[in-house]
Amino acid sequence: MSGRLPIYVIVENVRSLFNVGAIFRTADGVRAAGIYLTGFTGCPPRKEIRRVALGAEVSVPWVYERDPLVAIASLKDRGVQVVALEQTGGSADFRAFPYRLPVAVVVGHEVEGVRPESLAACDGVVQIPMLGEKDSLNVSVASGVMLYELLRVVKNK
Repeated sequence: MSGRLPIYVIVENVRSLFNVGAIFRTADGVRAAGIYLTGFTGCPPRKEIRRVALGAEVSVPWVYERDPLVAIASLKDRGVQVVALEQTGGSADFRAFPYRLPVAVVVGHEVEGVRPESLAACDGVVQIPMLGEKDSLNVSVASGVMLYELLRVVKNK
C-alpha cells in the first residue's frame, strides 16, 4: 500500500493474539510500513487477531520471522534504526530519544519483555515512564503510545 510511513514494529514472543490484533490496529492507525511477527507470536489468519484488528491484519504489511535477531538485522541492513521498548537500567525516556528515520520498535513478551540478546542488537532502548504502582503497561497499550510518538517524530521531520 502506498503512503506508508517509515515506521516498523517487531513483535517478539507476544503470546496473546488479542494483543497482536491491537498492535496491528495501531500500526494501521499510524500507517506503519510493516510488522515483523517473531518467535512464538501468533500470525494471521486467526479469529482472535481479526476480532481486535478489524481488518488491519490485511491492510498492514507483515511477515513472520522465527528469529527476532534476523528481523532486527534485516531492518538494520536496510538502514532502519531499531529501538527496543523496554525498561532497563540504561533506557532513555521515549520522548527524548534521538530517533532517525526509518525507525523500528521492538516490543516483547507480556511478562518477560524483550529478550536480552535482542536488546543488545538494537540501536537503543527506550521506556515509557510509569508513575503509579505498576511498573509497566500492557504490550499493546505500550506499543500504541510508542507508535504515536514515532508518528509525531515523522510528522516533525
